[in-house]
Amino acid sequence: MEVILLEHIEKLGKMGDKVNVKNGYARNYLLPQKKALRATEANLAVYEKQKAELEAHNKQLRTDADKLAESLKGFAAVLIRQAAETGQLYGSVTIRDIAAAIKEAGFSIERRQVYLEKAIKDLGVYPVKLNLHPEVSQTILINVARTEDDAQKQAKAYSAE
Repeated sequence: MEVILLEHIEKLGKMGDKVNVKNGYARNYLLPQKKALRATEANLAVYEKQKAELEAHNKQLRTDADKLAESLKGFAAVLIRQAAETGQLYGSVTIRDIAAAIKEAGFSIERRQVYLEKAIKDLGVYPVKLNLHPEVSQTILINVARTEDDAQKQAKAYSAE
């Protein structure tokens, strides 16, 4: 299905691009989320009318994301978890846990903005990427430890590397 993108979507295209996507992706995600319009003559005319408004909205979102990225620079969250003697966690640290820790620190972030390749299953310090906007991302540190003292020791060891 051919659609017109209403915002920049990573690995797909920029705002205003006509792209060909699978029908299910368009019907189930792009169209309901108002991220795209079907590429018809009528919708093309609607897009041209709304283009300036959409660009202004996207610019505002990017500015907000830049400010948030700047405030998150150097941010590190400590998550206290139980673990075996070998350092393996009982359970794991997921995107939900990371997003909750960031929100607890006073930043407005959504779960879908946290990018984690796989769940964290061991003690240690891990860099985690936050996709705040398709064009803005920030990396923070997540320190998973048994106690606050262990977290401080791990942070010192990580910064020494």
